[in-house]
Amino acid sequence: MRSTCKGKRLLAGGGNCCRRRRRPAEVRNIDSMAIAPGTWPRPVLRAIRLSNKYLLNPIMGSRGGKKNSYAAVIRHTGRKSGTQYSTPVGADRVQGGFLIPLAYGTDADWLRNVLTAGCARLSVEGETFDVTAPEVIDAHAASPLLPPKRQRTFERLGIPHYLRVKLA
Repeated sequence: MRSTCKGKRLLAGGGNCCRRRRRPAEVRNIDSMAIAPGTWPRPVLRAIRLSNKYLLNPIMGSRGGKKNSYAAVIRHTGRKSGTQYSTPVGADRVQGGFLIPLAYGTDADWLRNVLTAGCARLSVEGETFDVTAPEVIDAHAASPLLPPKRQRTFERLGIPHYLRVKLA
């Protein structure tokens, strides 16, 4: 049985159908770190990584590193094959070099190639730089080197490691 109250329909249980339904507390109170990729299920992460590797990376590899592109491109040599590769990355200019957030962790193939070779070429905003002395650093060491807006973004994403490279 439905009745009306001030022109609004009431549900059989007495609840107002026009009231906004409240989301559960656990959904409303999402911690800012919940968007960190490390908290996502493995199948989701695998699907994202594969789509990035085979769909997005080839597109950004050709467009990244150019003027007004959000992505930089790191060019490196395969540690086993000797093949030249290009990988789109985010790179922030810091004193004496660049800082690259390691969104996929420290086991990424491109990172292992750069660490093994000890050098790479980085294209950022239309300029190409030879970089050397690659070093993986943690977020605490990298945070003071980044602009405040980038610090907040990377903290929210939960990026724990960065690659620091120096200009050759």
